[in-house]
Parts: sequence; C-alpha cells; structure tokens
Amino acid sequence: MLNTLKREWFSNVRGDLLSGTVVALALIPEAIAFSIIAGVDPKVGLYASFCIAVIIAIVGGRPGMISAATGAMALLMVTLVKEHGLQYLLAASLLCGVIQIVAGFLKLGDLMRFVSRSVVTGFVNALAILIFMAQLPELTNVTWHVYAMTAAGLGIIYLFPYVPKVGSWLPSPLVCILTMTAVAIYFGIDVRTVADMGELPDTLPIFLWPDVPLTLETLWIILPYSAALAAVGLLESMMTATIVDELTDTDSDKNRECKGQGVANIGSSLLGGMAGCAMIGQSIINVKSGGRGRLSTFVAGLFLLIMVVFLDEWIGQIPMAALVAVMIMVSIGTFSWDSVINLKKHPLSTNIVMLATVSVVVATHNLALGVLVGVLLASLFFANKIGRFMVVKSEQDAPGERTYKVIGQVFFASSDAFSKSFDFREAASKVTIDLTHAHFWDITSVSALDKVVIKFRREGAEVELLGMNEASATIVDRFGVHDKPEEVEKMMAGH
Repeated sequence: MLNTLKREWFSNVRGDLLSGTVVALALIPEAIAFSIIAGVDPKVGLYASFCIAVIIAIVGGRPGMISAATGAMALLMVTLVKEHGLQYLLAASLLCGVIQIVAGFLKLGDLMRFVSRSVVTGFVNALAILIFMAQLPELTNVTWHVYAMTAAGLGIIYLFPYVPKVGSWLPSPLVCILTMTAVAIYFGIDVRTVADMGELPDTLPIFLWPDVPLTLETLWIILPYSAALAAVGLLESMMTATIVDELTDTDSDKNRECKGQGVANIGSSLLGGMAGCAMIGQSIINVKSGGRGRLSTFVAGLFLLIMVVFLDEWIGQIPMAALVAVMIMVSIGTFSWDSVINLKKHPLSTNIVMLATVSVVVATHNLALGVLVGVLLASLFFANKIGRFMVVKSEQDAPGERTYKVIGQVFFASSDAFSKSFDFREAASKVTIDLTHAHFWDITSVSALDKVVIKFRREGAEVELLGMNEASATIVDRFGVHDKPEEVEKMMAGH
C-alpha cells in the first residue's frame, strides 16, 4: 500500500509539479470556452475543472491523466440548459456520476478490448484535427502581432528543450506562456487575453445541492441527458486512458477509472460545476511536460483554483496566442503521422475504419458517434474476414458414402457458405460430417447445421456428426433441433 502510494504520488515530484502548473494554465481558457458552449457562466466550467481534476487524482484509475470540463460533454448540455436552466444541469451531472459508478461496478471498462487499434488511431487523429480547428477563431481577423506571438511561442516550445541544463527539466510550454505574457505586458501589445474570454470567479466554490423538484418528472427530464453524458464521458476517458497507457508504457485500471469519473462528476455537481471527463489534449500536455503521477493531476486542479481566485489579475493578462501555440503543439503531437505514412502498407479495411472514424468525429464533433461507427465497421470487416476462412472439403469413402470435413469458424457471416457447401442431390446412403476442426458460435450456425442434417435425411441418407468440440456441442444441444423429432416435425410443418 505504502509502495503504491509513493510510486503514484511522490516518485516524480518535480516533474509533476511543473507539468501540473502548465496544465492549470492551459485549462483556464478551455474551461471558460466550454462553459460558453454549454450556455452557463464561466465559473461553472472553472469550478468543474478544479473539482474533477482534484477528485480524479485521488480516486481515478489512470495516474497522470487530466480530467476536467470538456467540449464533448458541453455540447450535450446545450439543450438542457436552454430549456430548463443551470439547476437541472447540476442534477443531470449528479445522476451522470451515479450512472458512471454503476458502470464501473459492472466492469464496463473491460469493453475497451473490443475497440480496435484502427479505431483508436482514428479517434486520436480526429481529436488532433478538432483541437487545431478550435484554435482557428483565435487566428482569424487578428493583427500581425497574434501570428508573430504564436510563431514565437511554437519556436520556444520546440527549441527550448535543446537549451543546456534547463531545457531537459523545465517544461517548454510553461516557458512559452511565461515568456509571451512578459513580452505582451512589457511592450503593451494589444492582443486578446484570457480576461477577454470571460469573468474569472473571485470566490471559492461552495456546497450546492441542485434546486430541482425531487419528482419522477424531473428524473425523466434529466435521465436522457445524464445517460448520454455518462456514455460519452466514459468513452472519451477510456480512450484517453488507453493513449496515456501507450505514451507512458504503463497500465491503468479502466473499471476504477469509471468509478472515479462518477465520483468526480458527483463532486463537481455538488460544488456548482458541470460534468466532465478525461481530456486527451491536456493529458498529452501533462505527459510531454514530464507529468507521470497523481500529483500532476492534483496540482493542475489545485493551481487552477488558486490562480483563477487569487491571481486572476495576472492570469487574465496571459495572451491567448501563447495558449494557442501550446494547443497547436498538442495537436501536432497528438496526430498519428505514421497512420498517414502507412496508408499504402496497411490493409484497406484498416484504413477505411480509421478514416471513417476521423470523418464522423470531425463532421459531427461527436466522439461517441465516431467511435461507434468505427467499432461497427471494424466488427463487420472482422466478421467478413473470419467468415471467409471457413471451408468444407468433400471426399467419397465408398459408393453411396461421403464425408464432409468442415474447417474453420461457423457463425452468422459464414453459415450461408456452410449450407451451400453440401451436395444434397447426390444419391448418398450415408453422410459423415467431420466437425473436428470446426467451431459453431451462434444460433445462426446451429440453424444452418440443422438444415443440412434434415435435408440429407429427407433425401434418405443416414447422417453422422463426428468430432464436435465441447463448446460447440453445448450450443448445438441447447438450440439444435435435428436430433429432436418433435421439433423437426414442427419445423417442417412451419414450412
């Protein structure tokens, strides 16, 4: 227990403190922007980011991952806030947390193993594109100073790590933000700043129970939103956890993360914040700035609150151009450039899944929908591929006797080919179907086997099944009818 505590919290103190500070600075404009998207006061997003980051640092399943208010969640809140107001949003966020905790106990985090690599790559590329697109409003219809500061910021981010002694331990994004802020203040450059995004809160958050009627009507109003928030939040969090796992070459507890996200959203709603989830952009900033442990996430949340409440005058002067440079760095670092280079090497089906995921996410800004499309396509391609590996070989043993050897997986995608592999017009007195190297997976495959056996018997042949493995025998015994005369009669009568 003590070793785990030391490893997750205090094994990388300097790196976690510095990276947490960088993340806190980058969280401020995003939290404000997401609040505006949701149609609520900026402090709702800022309080949410503080609460979620601090709580998830303690109870989450992925050390070093940043969770806060996000754009994907904010988009789902717009209608609820517009039609029913902030209090119903807080209630929906509370229920969202409860649903996520239940999902954690049901071990739904294990479902991530069904998400293929091509879907994850598409998800990452789509987010990189969305992160970059989100910076474009800050780069259109502006003076040359903004472009100059953004370019200078990118120069600092990519060149500072080569500076002897300090470049190896001081995060370049932090240096970028501090340097560009100092330059803007010293020379009095008139550029858009964090203060222009919205008013920063000047008080600490307080306990706030949602002021809504405790009735079934209220439940039916918020339940659809809560379910959608819970699903999108968990999906984005699980995908982000998988990416951070790969970046840090460590494992995470996905089911604990589900519960942690739920606890964090409950805490956020009770302190006047909206629901949130893991942020891939901020998580990558954290990792690339040297953050690895829970302390980095905790510091990000704590520093965020301290800065917006007690250092609001200084924070408000940070030029947005500096933060745009940081987010462009995140976009470039997030995008999987290998996926473009390897388009010719990878199978067509893999490329289609990746590109479909990217296209749907970018077109709809709906991460869940994009991943769903990707998973469905990947499943269809996989089923089609495995279905083609099923073959039925035929050989004549003696006059009037024939053996069919079935090799491969028989399921819904291959059952039709299985049925068509038998010659029912042959005048055979005995047919042996060797299933030693076959496996029956579902009711469709069992039904196909029933039809083959019954057709042969109807043609007067004696049918013998050999070598069926235990798993196949179980499903065939349960759902098959070829060895149940009364069921066969019903089947024939139905035809």
